[in-house]
Order: sequence, then structure tokens, then C-alpha cells
Amino acid sequence: MIDPIILQQGSDWRAQAEVFDEIFFVFLALGTLVGTIVVAYTLWNVYKYRDDGGEPKEGFDAPTVGELPTGQGGPKAKKLFLSFGLSAIVVISLVVYAYGILLYVEEGPDTGEEGDIEILVEGYQFGWEYEYPNGHTTTGEMIVPADQRIDIEVTSRDVWHNFGSSELRIKSDAIPGETNSNWFSVSSEEVEAQGGEATFRVECFELCGSGHSAMKGQITVLPQDEWEEWYEGTEGDDSGSGNESATGNESATGNDSATGNESASIDDAVSVSGAVAGGVPA
Repeated sequence: MIDPIILQQGSDWRAQAEVFDEIFFVFLALGTLVGTIVVAYTLWNVYKYRDDGGEPKEGFDAPTVGELPTGQGGPKAKKLFLSFGLSAIVVISLVVYAYGILLYVEEGPDTGEEGDIEILVEGYQFGWEYEYPNGHTTTGEMIVPADQRIDIEVTSRDVWHNFGSSELRIKSDAIPGETNSNWFSVSSEEVEAQGGEATFRVECFELCGSGHSAMKGQITVLPQDEWEEWYEGTEGDDSGSGNESATGNESATGNDSATGNESASIDDAVSVSGAVAGGVPA
């Protein structure tokens, strides 16, 4: 079995897109090679054993309609053994290769001491909200660093959605009350190739309502240092929101106090007016 660690070259992890592209290329190349050999061998036999109108050669054992190869000695047995043997080698090799490499896709790279980043992805009609480890949230755009494993926990707040990016080869169901896990990684080489900032389209792949076709988003990948600078700048957002709420509450309390004072003044004025009207000295 292929060890998933073989697929990791130092800290340069392989993204899921690269793994799936490799699987596709291997199956395509091997399938083309085997198909070419089979078709060529078939055409060669068609030409070699064609009916030229003459008498068959002496000792020629022509097959009959419906006959199955028995493999009991002679050249037929050798061809049968060679055919099954080569087919078994090809199939078993592909199964072992694909199983080992798909284990890497399932488990993801081992981050070790570097750790990974966990982001909560919540779908709603009709958009995506991302919550980072520090509590900061963004809508529509997920911002992540390059050369880092990004773990996503996908869920929904209303109906069924499906979070995915065709370019990154990731796709996860977003189901209310449930959470599905996935991961992805983008290399710094890819970020540099896109001019220092890589962007990937996010779409909903589950029909979720009238605005389904417009339910799009974006994953933006920044170099590690730029992302850390951006992330540090988001740490004060939540506390700022709390201060604003507290200020609002204080203002409301002040308004309530003012309202109470005004009500008390009006009640006093009414009492004085009533006393004067009744002839009682104030």
C-alpha cells in the first residue's frame, strides 16, 4: 500500500486538486496504453486469420460460435494465462495505487507542530458565512493563508446546501443540524502564479431555492505573512462590537432616566394645579 506520507514533500503538502489530477492522468494514460495494445492485437488477429476464400491450413483449430477457451494445453492455454495474468496485474496495481492515494485525500496531510486552521462554514439562503477561530466572521469571502492545511466544518442554518469549489476539488453537504468535515490547501507557488493573491470560486451545488444560481462566494489565499497581519487585525472586531452594544445600553438607560424624570415633573405639575384649583395652598 502507498503510504500517504510519501505524498508529502517536506512542508509542501499536495492539494486535493493535484491528487485528483494525478489519479485522472494515471488512469487515462494506462487506459490509453492498454486500449491501444488490445485494439492493435485484435486488428492484427483479424488480418492474420482473415478468410481469403481458400482451404484452411492443416492443423488449424478454428473456434466455433459460442465456444469458450478451455486453456487445456497448447497455444490457447498460454494466451489465456497471459491475458488473465496481465489483466490481474494491471487491476490490482490500480486498486492499490488509488486506495493509498485516496487515503491521503480522506485523512489529509499531517500538520505536526504547525497545526491547522479550522473555519466554520455556514450556508444560508443565499450566501455563505465563515467563522474563524478567534470568532471573527466574514460573509461571501473566506481568507486563508498559503501552505497551510485549512479544515472546514460545513453546516447550514436553513435548508440543504452544498459547499464546493471545482478548482480546489472540494465539495461538502451543508445540512441543518449536522456538520461535515473537509480540508484543502493551496501552495505558495499557486499564489505567486496568480500575482500574489489566489482566488477560487465557491458555489452551491445543491438546489436550495430561487436564488440558488446566485449563491456564490470566493476563497482568497494570501501569503502567510500577509494573512497573519490581516488575521491580527480582526481580533478586536468582537470586542468593538461589545463596546458598541454597551454604549447603546447606556444610552438607552439614560433615555429611560430622562423619560422617568420628565414623567415625575409632569405628575408634580398636575398635583400643584389640582391643589390650586381646589383652594388649597400649594
